[in-house]
Amino acid sequence: MPMAASDSIEALTATPVPQESGLSLWDMALNGGWIMIPIALLSVIAVYIFVERFIALRKARKDAPYFMDRIREYLEDGKRDAAIKVCEQTRAPYAAMIEKGIMRIGHPASEVQAAIENVGNVQVAQMEKGFTMLATVASGAPMIGFLGTVTGMIQAFYDMANAGSNVDITLISGGIYQALVTTVAGLVVGIIALFAYNYLNTLLDRVVNEMESKTLEFMDLVETNDKIK
Repeated sequence: MPMAASDSIEALTATPVPQESGLSLWDMALNGGWIMIPIALLSVIAVYIFVERFIALRKARKDAPYFMDRIREYLEDGKRDAAIKVCEQTRAPYAAMIEKGIMRIGHPASEVQAAIENVGNVQVAQMEKGFTMLATVASGAPMIGFLGTVTGMIQAFYDMANAGSNVDITLISGGIYQALVTTVAGLVVGIIALFAYNYLNTLLDRVVNEMESKTLEFMDLVETNDKIK
């Protein structure tokens, strides 16, 4: 007896459809081998340095309103101690530079300029703390990933050599899989660290420009204002 159309539809809908299992990032990390451990550590280090330096540079970029106006007013009135106190209360790299310049008032302009630049160099060095490590992560993570590529391919060819004529694709897929996973992980960490490093350098350049601007303004104030000697 021929099957009815409704029975055919029911039979088709009752047939289970195979579900494709997705591959999670965690599974990839676990199958990447021991090389994934140093890559993971480098990623944690890079994130920590970026967040810590980002917060520090954002604080350094905060400009105190009327800072130079107050400095000029106090210096013209001969109140150097008050001007120094303003610098101490202002948490900005340029404030430490101006404070040193105020202490050097009365000396030749070249000495005042040199003292300010020395303090500025120290401030920049403090703000650059961690930059070298971040650059190392940017260049080192891909290299470690490539190391995982080499070790994975060595493992794959080793399995092929031991299998002899009974070579199966599943036999060598583990080593190749490890090689590809470590390469991707190393490149991802390296690329992110590189972008983070360049972004922090951009923030640092803006802070340095502000420091230079305040220095020029202070030197112009000292050299052209006869009330400040």
